[in-house]
Amino acid sequence: LIAAIADIEGIERIRYMTSHPKDMDDELIAAHGEIPKLMPFMHLPVQSGSDKILKEMNRKHTGDHYREIMAKLRKARPDIALASDFIVGFPSETEQDFEDTMQLVRDVNYAHAYSFKYSARPGTPAANMQNLVPEAVKSERIQRLQALIDAQRLAFNQAYLDKTVPVLFDRQGDKPDHFLGRTPYNQSVHVTSNSALLGKVVPVKLTAANALSMTGEIAV
Repeated sequence: LIAAIADIEGIERIRYMTSHPKDMDDELIAAHGEIPKLMPFMHLPVQSGSDKILKEMNRKHTGDHYREIMAKLRKARPDIALASDFIVGFPSETEQDFEDTMQLVRDVNYAHAYSFKYSARPGTPAANMQNLVPEAVKSERIQRLQALIDAQRLAFNQAYLDKTVPVLFDRQGDKPDHFLGRTPYNQSVHVTSNSALLGKVVPVKLTAANALSMTGEIAV
């Protein structure tokens, strides 16, 4: 499907919604290196770096299997930006289980990630599990995880400072001359311009960065 869409004239960028480790076969991984219109960004949730917790979650992958997928993606497309989801404080999660998650984050080095504290969902097997993690422990752990992720996100964005990249502008800012868009790596970019930019791909020199977004100037 990605290859067929890439053949359509006028389509410049292709992204697809969150995938799953079980669906990341070699053909899909190779597409990231072979199809220029497929953007160098992958959101692949892992949830935990602990094999014990992944099994409790009924996930079919392990931490090492996930690492192998990420390594293949980087081999196919070395500049790919990687993103993920994490759940902290799943029932029975120990400090070592949490450290396994922290180590996976260090190993992969993300451009972006979402993290959440576990909360029971009625009707799921986990809702009836014992060995619940105290709320204070969940809060402390997620703060540590988010601090690590934020540091990685900031480093990823700062690596693009002073570089000129194509930005697709898709949103109007809070002022008529304020526009927001996305780089190929899904970084959010803010610019001030007297031109109508919505729907256009424009070269932008990136001049400032934080963990959440970047600021740039239209390159002429």
